[in-house]
Amino acid sequence: MSTTTIAPAIAQRKKMTMLAFRQKKERGEPLTMLTAYDYPTALALDQAGIDSILVGDSLAMVELGYENTLPVTMEEMLHHARAVARGAKSALLIGDLPFMSYQVSIEEALRNAGRFIQQANMDAVKLEGGRERAETVRAIVGAGIPVMGHLGLTPQSIHQLGGFRPQGKTASAAVRLLEDAQILEEAGAFALVLESIPARLASAISKKISIPTIGIGAGAGCDGQVLVTHDLLGLFERFTPKFVKRYANLHETMRKAFTEYIDDVETKKFPALEHTVEMTDAEWDAFLNETK
Repeated sequence: MSTTTIAPAIAQRKKMTMLAFRQKKERGEPLTMLTAYDYPTALALDQAGIDSILVGDSLAMVELGYENTLPVTMEEMLHHARAVARGAKSALLIGDLPFMSYQVSIEEALRNAGRFIQQANMDAVKLEGGRERAETVRAIVGAGIPVMGHLGLTPQSIHQLGGFRPQGKTASAAVRLLEDAQILEEAGAFALVLESIPARLASAISKKISIPTIGIGAGAGCDGQVLVTHDLLGLFERFTPKFVKRYANLHETMRKAFTEYIDDVETKKFPALEHTVEMTDAEWDAFLNETK
């Protein structure tokens, strides 16, 4: 008889909606968001009670091994978004529009945003940029697709920004960021990611707009927080941003497990008797007789 145990069923949470997202801000309840790119991670996040899952273009670096987020394609994003949607049923699911999927024209932005909803079961999309993206946001929202904005350090603009550098550190830059946040709110964005900007600026922006802000390297004054799950788990070893808190070191755990497996195979400790399937002596004798 099999000794496999089945984990107890976890009760399905109520689906997170845009309205519930905003109501959490109004009640002063912090919003939680993490990234996912596959079914098992999405399932675990959903079961843990996460408010929102971002299928981020960070996929390019932490899953596909690119140097930055720029090479990841719409097709790759959709592939991973579909896997996440199969795993998470309660969290608000947001698809990150990759580089050049929305910058060329509003029509192309509409088409690609629609693909996240229609082909990958996302609830919303995210795009980077401020006032220069206002008309695009307005058009996508006008088509019935919720949009999350992204200000501050916008990784798709790293060449323009001079690398992964904090933003909004001067008074003029801070004013522009606040104006961009207000413009995106007016255009219909339901929330904003604020990345790598001074904590007091992020707090001020969060107070001056009515839509939720989700911080990443922007201090505790935002309405919620997001991290790249691979950074949180210690799975991405190339570098760790200053703003990341590591809750585990799974890269080291994996390396150790792989090393032990290799040793067990090479020394013939694995597979042991308990890992193998056998047949009765009678059937084995019959096999030997049949193959004489």
